[in-house]
Amino acid sequence: MTTGRPLAEKVWEAHVVHRAAGGPDLLYVDLHLVHEVTSPQAFEGLRLAGRRVRRPELTVATMDHNTPTVADRAIADPDSARQIATLAHNCAAFGIRLFPMGDPGQGIVHVIGPQLGLTQPGMVIVCGDSHTSTHGAFGAIAFGIGTSDVEHVLATQTIARPRPKTMAVSLDGPAPADVTAKDLILGIIARIGVHGGIGHLVEYGGEAIRALSMEGRMTVCNMSIEAGARAGMIAPDAVTFAYLEGRPHAPTGAAWERALDHWRGLPTDADARYDREVRIDARLLRPYVTWGTNPAQSVAIDDRVPDPETLADDASRDSARRALAYMDLRPGTAMRDIAVDTVFLGSCTNGRIEDFRAAAAVLRGRRVRRGIRALAVPGSMAVKAQAEAEGLDRIFRDAGFEWRIAGCSMCLGMNDDVAKSGERIASTSNRNFEGRQGPGARTHLVSPAVAAATAIAGHFAAPADLS
Repeated sequence: MTTGRPLAEKVWEAHVVHRAAGGPDLLYVDLHLVHEVTSPQAFEGLRLAGRRVRRPELTVATMDHNTPTVADRAIADPDSARQIATLAHNCAAFGIRLFPMGDPGQGIVHVIGPQLGLTQPGMVIVCGDSHTSTHGAFGAIAFGIGTSDVEHVLATQTIARPRPKTMAVSLDGPAPADVTAKDLILGIIARIGVHGGIGHLVEYGGEAIRALSMEGRMTVCNMSIEAGARAGMIAPDAVTFAYLEGRPHAPTGAAWERALDHWRGLPTDADARYDREVRIDARLLRPYVTWGTNPAQSVAIDDRVPDPETLADDASRDSARRALAYMDLRPGTAMRDIAVDTVFLGSCTNGRIEDFRAAAAVLRGRRVRRGIRALAVPGSMAVKAQAEAEGLDRIFRDAGFEWRIAGCSMCLGMNDDVAKSGERIASTSNRNFEGRQGPGARTHLVSPAVAAATAIAGHFAAPADLS
């Protein structure tokens, strides 16, 4: 008889505060991350009800979505400025730690949590942001919540959710040398679709996943939501522990040893069963570029824009036709023949130090193609400082990139870095929906290495194409 449990079930069950037949489970929340966009109404709800924040020490706030990424630039949009000011006021009023603009700890919420050591294995982590799934790379259950849920967590340190199903995605074999974490997750989504993970906590495993750094694992888990999953997870191991050790909020001394003992028991038991399992041969994956308006609409960079008439069903054909009309692309066009106007390197998907190292390795000694606008936006002020200490900023500037300060930037059209209608962007972010980077903007998702090569070539290119 099978008695083993998957990683997700172990973490979930350890956090159940209350369970009633036919109802959702009430889960204890270990870490609540807050930013300026989804929190104002939640704090106002507390104020109107006369409630306080239940565990302010377990809530951390930062400014990211609306922040300018040009130093000393004022926030032009009055609504954005109001959200930033409101967050500062609410954090002061309710006793919550805030990393404001200009603070050395400020940055994108899903970048600063791990780098501070706040994100740890076995936790339940929530945030009013869909890409909270990033933190699952540490063996945590992490998911986005709505504004009413934000208020509930602030007031009670709990969240009500129905128990999800479990799903395993295994990438078997080693990935090719030029395939990055971004390519792995785009390859997964291309195979299972944007609805493939609905209702499931997805655990990623296999040789290609185990070979990733922590930053690569965060990239994979970050985009789990784009496959419809409730969250993505990777079992903690020696790579996880080495990343966490010595970080500001990680345990120390005897507490560190106790934490390790607990964390080592979290990975899925050998005899556990999942509700669904998917196996993918990682050796067949390639660098990917999206051609459409959802992350599943992608092909290898060596391939061509597909013909909608060759797709399997009416829904896929209709979706592809609409996507190609919006993206202004023709079936059969080679991906390498598609020219771009802008290259964006950053976001909670690919705004970490390893992403900038990978892009800088491609850019060193080269120049951005004339007419291309290229932005490099670190995911946090700490990433910016580290990149500058390593001299990476000079490589970007010498190549013709704009070197910015931390923020969400062009990942979404909520700040000054909004694309123009018709502008075609090679983006290291996570979403290519219509209007995601600005009304009428055309977004193609790529890895940092492909983004850098594309900036040099002026059209989609892999680093090997430049040699």
